[in-house]
Formats: sequence, structure tokens, C-alpha cells
Amino acid sequence: MSLSAEKVRLGYQGQVIVPELSVQIPRHKMTALIGPNGCGKSTLLKALAGLLKPYSGSVRIDNHPLGSISRRELALKLAFLPQKPQAPESIRVKDLVGYGRFPYQGLMRGACDQDRKIVHWAMNETGVEAYAERPIEALSGGQQQRVWIAMAIAQQAEILLLDEPTTFLDWGHQLEVLELLERLNREAGLSVVMSLHDLNQAAQYSDNVLVMKEGALIAEGAPTDVITADLLHEVFRVEAECVTGKSGKLHCIARGSANKCVNQSDKAQ
Repeated sequence: MSLSAEKVRLGYQGQVIVPELSVQIPRHKMTALIGPNGCGKSTLLKALAGLLKPYSGSVRIDNHPLGSISRRELALKLAFLPQKPQAPESIRVKDLVGYGRFPYQGLMRGACDQDRKIVHWAMNETGVEAYAERPIEALSGGQQQRVWIAMAIAQQAEILLLDEPTTFLDWGHQLEVLELLERLNREAGLSVVMSLHDLNQAAQYSDNVLVMKEGALIAEGAPTDVITADLLHEVFRVEAECVTGKSGKLHCIARGSANKCVNQSDKAQ
């Protein structure tokens, strides 16, 4: 299933955040969206999810404009996990995961055996089955994030969009979430698009990287081709070394902000 944006102009209440951007999301790949705060990553993800209507241009899924597809039909094709999802107070884990089955349930049909089997599968895949009867607020941040991902994959959509899925999590829980997404991608062929702040995580867990700056897409491709010292200087104002390890994965080692490094160089002269 293909997802693309063609010459989209995006913003809120008349304020333009993304002047014009075109992108084709690779199918069955892990794609990381990186860039400084305020560059338009969340705005682009909302547009790709059909939650933000472009001022101009179009977002298409399988070459059909999102505007021509009902919300229910769209939910069968893609799932979106925002940066700060909100759950009803005291809702049990299994019931929250069950929300992912709503697109399959019409006015005349509630949850059926098939829905319950898929909810069980989603909880098992994400490692939250043991918490099924607990209220969501009783879980740790990492456990809660896995529950939200369980709800998203219970939709059985082919495309999963996530806005900063590792934010507010400690290092170990960040890696758990990324490893889970990687496994779902490899085993189920799920197309994943996620915005990330950690460049090394983007390099380690993605097949494809999209780099944004000031509302524009300035680079895209494999992490080892795209993430370079020059790009980090241009986009993040950071002086860094980019090294490919024995595993073939890229590692970025920051020496400091560009301004700090320039000042230190001046003092040394």
C-alpha cells in the first residue's frame, strides 16, 4: 500500500508551517523523520494521517486522495499514534487495545470472536497481555507506550505513523519500543514512519531517513547515505563525526554545537 504527499502546503489557522513538500513513503520499510524542533515533522505526520487538510496539494494512499476516503475506510489502511495520546480514565488495557477494532465494527455489530482474537494477538505481540485487566494509568511509561502500539496494530492497518514514540521514555524503554516496531516491520511487513530526536536511533532502526528543515524536505535515503557531518552541521548546527561500525550501522558522535566549536577554534589561534 503506497502513501505519498504531492506539493502539500500545510499549516494551522492560516500560518504556513510547510510551504511545499512532496514525499513518497517506501512500502514495508522503517522510515525515520528527523529534524529540529518546529521544522514541521508533526505537521507532516498529521497530514499523512488525514488529520490535517493541506491548504494545497494532496496526500494520497494507493493513488486515492485521502479526502475521498471515509475515516472508517482510512482506519483500515493506516494507523496514527500521536505524541501524547489520551486514554479514558481507568480504562483497562484490553479495552483500550480493543479500540483498534472499532473500524471493523458497524452500528449493528459489536466485538466478535475475531476481534477478541486479534486483541489477544496484539497484546501478546507487544508484551502487555499480563496487564490486560489493569487500568492504563497503573503502568509505567514504557508499558503504556506498548499498549498504545498494541491498539494501533490491532487495527491491522498496513501503515503505522508514530509521532515521537520514544519521547519521555528512559533509554531501556526507548529501545524496547524501537525493537518492537522493527520486529513488526520485519515479520508482518508493516510500513512504519516515525519521527525521532535521537539520530543514532534513527540510523540504527530505520531503512530510510527523511530530513526536514524549516518546513522543507532537504534529504532522504538510507541512513549511511544521508546522515553526514555536513548535514548535521547544516540542519542541527552541531559539529559531529559520523562513523559506520562493524555492524554496518551508522553512529554519530557530537563534539559540540557549531557555535561552541567555532569559539574554541578562535581561542586556540
